[in-house]
Amino acid sequence: MSDNLTNGVVESPDDEETHAATKAAVFGAAERLFALHGFQNVSVRDITAEAGVNLASVNYHFGSKDALLFEIFRRRTGELNRERARMLHEANDRHGGKPPVRDILEALFAPPLRWADPANDRRISVQFIIRARSEGTAEMRDALQNDVSHLARFAEALKAARPDLPPESVYWRLHFVLGMVHNNRFVEFDRLHHLSGGLTREGDVAALLGRMLDFAEAGFLAP
Repeated sequence: MSDNLTNGVVESPDDEETHAATKAAVFGAAERLFALHGFQNVSVRDITAEAGVNLASVNYHFGSKDALLFEIFRRRTGELNRERARMLHEANDRHGGKPPVRDILEALFAPPLRWADPANDRRISVQFIIRARSEGTAEMRDALQNDVSHLARFAEALKAARPDLPPESVYWRLHFVLGMVHNNRFVEFDRLHHLSGGLTREGDVAALLGRMLDFAEAGFLAP
């Protein structure tokens, strides 16, 4: 039986575990490096050195650096949005298909907030997604701008929870609370801590989620 040689990487067709392990190592190393140092500051050589694999592994397993970036982005945003969808589904079940505003917003806020907890390994994934919003490839920017299916279910739930509001108002309020998600991160609290003279130090996910929900719920319940 012969091995397959592609781009300088030898892969045995019977060695699926090695193949998967190499691909996972490249994926994990790339995600960490991109999240910590930025997309433009990390080379293919940096990734393979970090992963401890052959220099050709990125092209062999993903096709290119940009394709690797998009695969990380696609997988992590998919995981995050599935977690949100699950929480929204559970809220629907608890309230007979008509969850209140606070439960809808909790399903939107809680997953990224928990991922961003400094004690959670998922924080690297959140940092990567944040980088994608400002440094992403054209393919990422297109997905961020046009793939709104995961938000549509929240918009519909919020319109049902506030049928008295014009739909336009619901969409604007959803836009504003999404700004809270994108900018309310543990790593950015030092500025607020200095502004408040030390009154606002917050390291607890549950407490921070409660603060966010109090504020956002009030906004949605306003006339």
